[in-house]
Amino acid sequence: MSDAEAEPLPSVPLWRSAARRLGRLAGAALDVVYPPACAGCGVLLADTPGLCPRCWSAVPFIERPYCEVLGTPFSHDLGPGILSADAIANPPPFDRLRSAALYDAHAKALVHALKYRDRTDLAPLMARWMVRAADGAVEAADLVIPVPLHRLRLLARKFNQSAELARAIGHVAAKPVRFDAVRRTRRTRRQIGLGPRAREENVRGAFTVTGAGREALFGRRIVLVDDVYTTGATVSAVTRALKRAGAVDVTVLTFARALPGPI
Repeated sequence: MSDAEAEPLPSVPLWRSAARRLGRLAGAALDVVYPPACAGCGVLLADTPGLCPRCWSAVPFIERPYCEVLGTPFSHDLGPGILSADAIANPPPFDRLRSAALYDAHAKALVHALKYRDRTDLAPLMARWMVRAADGAVEAADLVIPVPLHRLRLLARKFNQSAELARAIGHVAAKPVRFDAVRRTRRTRRQIGLGPRAREENVRGAFTVTGAGREALFGRRIVLVDDVYTTGATVSAVTRALKRAGAVDVTVLTFARALPGPI
């Protein structure tokens, strides 16, 4: 084939190439004005945002052995398939819960930085830990869905931290994310400070599957994403709505989880 007949190489549109260069320049400029800092202690980092080595090593990541349903860590290995007393006495509506870390001061610093200080740049880092903690559940899922915020709270907060985590998880695991499958139809009180029963009553009937969600959910395996698991009232209410719509399997995946007592 002659040079004249050779197939031309695909080229990147000039506007897209220029946009990428401008994006890199803007990112570099922001790093100069606002250099990456550790979300835990505030020490400046060399490159990407996240945690410094000291804070990272202090995060209590959850590892096996743990309850196969609730993901509650055990102090010693009791054998495969062992359930915690709580999972046996109070089976949850979801099929399993997985969390990356225990909700101590270090995990709380990351969650609060994302949730209240607009540190959405932390979501990819947290998502990678969450996918690892899911123990294959993300890879086996058909859809990733975040716990929704009520539209008024979303307007006040500007973004949904669970949606940012879900978006990042979808990117890491190459899974589709549906933000329109579930709607929060009733503005509930904040769960902070409420007991387990009050939390359950607070979110009862607060979530509805949309028309688009009913089409997307039927017969599917779902990963439901939230930032912190405390009593499970919110994710349980969403799970019930998902299963009424035909979801066959729901894994709840959170970055952190609080334990009611000592491990």
